[in-house]
Amino acid sequence: MRAAKTHIMSTSDRVGSDPSLPVHKLPAALQELLDTPRSAAQQEFIDTLPIAIALVCLVDRKPAILARNRAFLQLADRHSSRREIDPGRDLCVGIALPLLPEIEDFLNGDESDRSFDMQEGDGISGRHFAVRLSRLSGGESPVPRCILSLIDRTQQVEGERSLRTQMLRDSLTGLPNRAAFAEQAEHAMLNYAAEGRQFAVLLIDLTRFSRVNEGVGSLAGDELIITVARRLVSALRAGDVLARLAGDEFAVLLGVADDPSEAIAAARRMQACLATPIRLGDLEIKIDCAVGVAMMAPAIDDAEDLIRNAQIAMKRAKQSGHAELYQAGDSVTARQRFSLETELRRAIERDQLHLAFQPLIELSTGRVIGFEALARWDHPEKGAISPVDFIPVAEESGLIVALGRWALRAATRTLAEWDRRAGAPLPVHMAVNVSAVQFQRDDVVSAIKAALTESGIAGSRLKIELTESCIVTDPDGIARVLRAIHGLDVTIAMDDFGTGYSSLTYLQRLPIDVLKIDRSFVAPMLHDRDSVAIVRAILGLASALGMATTAEGVESEALIETLIGLGCDIAQGYYFARPLPSDEAFAYLRSRPA
Repeated sequence: MRAAKTHIMSTSDRVGSDPSLPVHKLPAALQELLDTPRSAAQQEFIDTLPIAIALVCLVDRKPAILARNRAFLQLADRHSSRREIDPGRDLCVGIALPLLPEIEDFLNGDESDRSFDMQEGDGISGRHFAVRLSRLSGGESPVPRCILSLIDRTQQVEGERSLRTQMLRDSLTGLPNRAAFAEQAEHAMLNYAAEGRQFAVLLIDLTRFSRVNEGVGSLAGDELIITVARRLVSALRAGDVLARLAGDEFAVLLGVADDPSEAIAAARRMQACLATPIRLGDLEIKIDCAVGVAMMAPAIDDAEDLIRNAQIAMKRAKQSGHAELYQAGDSVTARQRFSLETELRRAIERDQLHLAFQPLIELSTGRVIGFEALARWDHPEKGAISPVDFIPVAEESGLIVALGRWALRAATRTLAEWDRRAGAPLPVHMAVNVSAVQFQRDDVVSAIKAALTESGIAGSRLKIELTESCIVTDPDGIARVLRAIHGLDVTIAMDDFGTGYSSLTYLQRLPIDVLKIDRSFVAPMLHDRDSVAIVRAILGLASALGMATTAEGVESEALIETLIGLGCDIAQGYYFARPLPSDEAFAYLRSRPA
């Protein structure tokens, strides 16, 4: 479609009706055509047509209007400037110069019709038309003729432009949205390819925003987003582009040098501008953010790929606590994680996982008082896949809910099976880990009830282990859940104690029965006095709060003697046994002193 800018000029109804025109110079056949009378009915008929039309022919190889309807005249009067017609040489009345080549080319060709768009004027005040040329064939006329029709599309074009503007803007902040940001990135990629102008994409994700929404409501959450947007704008340089991609996710497009240090510095600037708490009514809310940075590279040919690279870096930033730069191997790792997620989902659906059981030993008597159930995955092609690899994938994808419910059912069923094999309930309990993500996304209380009911195991023989991160995310909500679990007579243990960020106030408020001392403190005790001091402090705290203690990672007899001397209650580790399959764990239990 070709576009032309034009001014349409009104003329008399017929070229031949103006006595000032030198009609004696026209070819005889054309003169005869002009002299042919046109009835009032014919003119009235074409005047009733809703679109502007005109009959155009070639005169001395130049387009000239023979006739046009009232709509054509009204269109000319509304949207055009007038000029004086030189009757001595201008027979192209009604057609502006930019449109002439198009019509002349059409009349000199052999097309039956041609359509294109035309703009009259520039900028916001310009008018837009759909132009159509339709050839007239047959008859006695020796000159090419066509019908010119003009449809005013100005309102439609302006409506589309307004709609597009709305579609490319975030309604809350007025910032460009994801689609607009992708367009900006595509434009920057063209400049990079043509001129080598380097740029980077920063992805900014607000932490704890969902909790703010839950705590103060969506209206206050909107106000928070607007405030964050303003602060981020204040941290931009001239030429930088800020967009809101999703609820609490922003992106920045900025031109940089080839050295990524400039992009990292910009990321830190974004974090710094959010460091001051934001006031919402009577509340002051501290909002941190994770920032991922992706530099443009020759191998990237799509804006979404660049944004995805920044997302991968941003996920690492959430774990590290500082801005992260995308590295070339990150996408490979991400694809592997997605592949692992697909395979894990199938493994859960097909019941291809199993549990291993590590004994819990009472240090004062040496007897087995329980087992910790640990998920294991033997891949049919890849072999054993470590929980260190598949548990984070399960948490990130949400599969941890299905995996956690399966572990609860499998652990309690195993304990019930051991009871049947022994002929009576065994004096042992089963410990099952519950992820912080499962506490957030699942009804853990109902899952525990279902597992106990299905297996027939008493609640007192089940221990739920959770990490400190469970408590930090939502202390009040987790407290309610833990009290409900405790109401089922289920024991609650805090796993990996000392490695997280929980307040001692939580220990006082929450119904926690056991503190498990992380192996990172236990293992170096024999040669690290600081580790001994930390373990002694944890044991003293547990004793003061009436809690039992379990030491993880015990691998020598000397460690056992040290832990007994410090007053530790329970231990587990390779010194006693590695995690065992169900049959071997049962045999181990039967071989130990009762």
